[in-house]
This record gives sequence, structure tokens and C-alpha cells, in this order.
Amino acid sequence: MVYTMSLFLFCLVLGLVAVASNPSPYFGALGLVVVAGMGCGILMGHGGPFLSLILFLIYLGGMLVVFAYSAALAAEPYPETWGNRSVLAYMAMYVGGLLMAAAISGGVWYEGSWIPADELGEFSVFRGDAGGVALMYSLGGGMLVLSAWVLLLTLFVVLELTRGLSRGALRTV
Repeated sequence: MVYTMSLFLFCLVLGLVAVASNPSPYFGALGLVVVAGMGCGILMGHGGPFLSLILFLIYLGGMLVVFAYSAALAAEPYPETWGNRSVLAYMAMYVGGLLMAAAISGGVWYEGSWIPADELGEFSVFRGDAGGVALMYSLGGGMLVLSAWVLLLTLFVVLELTRGLSRGALRTV
């Protein structure tokens, strides 16, 4: 299990570096899909399969539709790839910063702290993620409504940013 979680965390960090270093929206979208998948794998490893499924479906179903729409409006004939020198320089800089941070905090990182939510499952009536979902809908209803409004506002902000020169969303690219 430790090897699987280490692989998920390593791929999560590589996906984050890919998103941060690439200016092209096409390859940034691929990095975001990798990051979402690895984050859901980490959640599953810690005992939250339902929450990881919901996160993956909501993320890929909602936010990537908006991202694909804005990427279609900002189409480039020759986008920069991960093999370009500028992108490789950014990737090397980010990986170097991550290695420095790992070297500084290397003495305080322990693998024994990776305890899943269902470690003591035989003493529990409910799973860890099912109780969290019930609390999200009962006590966290206001935060759920606020999150929906923030996502709607994000949609309008992205559409307004990609509109350009008041020609509307159906302009010729």
C-alpha cells in the first residue's frame, strides 16, 4: 500500500509540475486530468472511495467542459509542448524547487502517518466517507450552496474573459 500511495503522490506532483510549467491550454488540460486522477487515487487509498468518485465525476464533468470551451476559443496553430526549451526550463526550475523543499523537510516525513479512515473498521458501524457525505448534506448545506454559486460565478468569469472585443462567444477563431 505504501508503494501505491507513493506512486500516486509522485504522479500528482509530476502532474502539478506539468500544469504549472506549460502555457498551452491543451497540455495543461492533460496535466489537470492526471492531477485529478491521482488525487482521487490518494483519497481512495485513505478510505474514501465514494468521495473520490464524486470528486472525479464532478471535476471531469463540470470544470473540464468549461476549460475545453475556453481552450477552443484560444486555439493556437502551434502550441508549445513539453519538449520546448522554455517549458523544459520551467519544469527543471519547479522540480529543483521541489527537491530543495524535500531536502529541507526530509527529516520530518514519516510513512507511518498514512493511516486510512477505515483502519479500525471492525469497531465502526459506518464507513468514513459515508458519514462525511451525510454531514455535508445536513450540517454543510450552506457551504454546498455557496460552492455551487462559486462554480457558477467561475463559469461566467471564464466566459467573459474568453469573449474578447465584445464579439460574443460565437466568434471566428
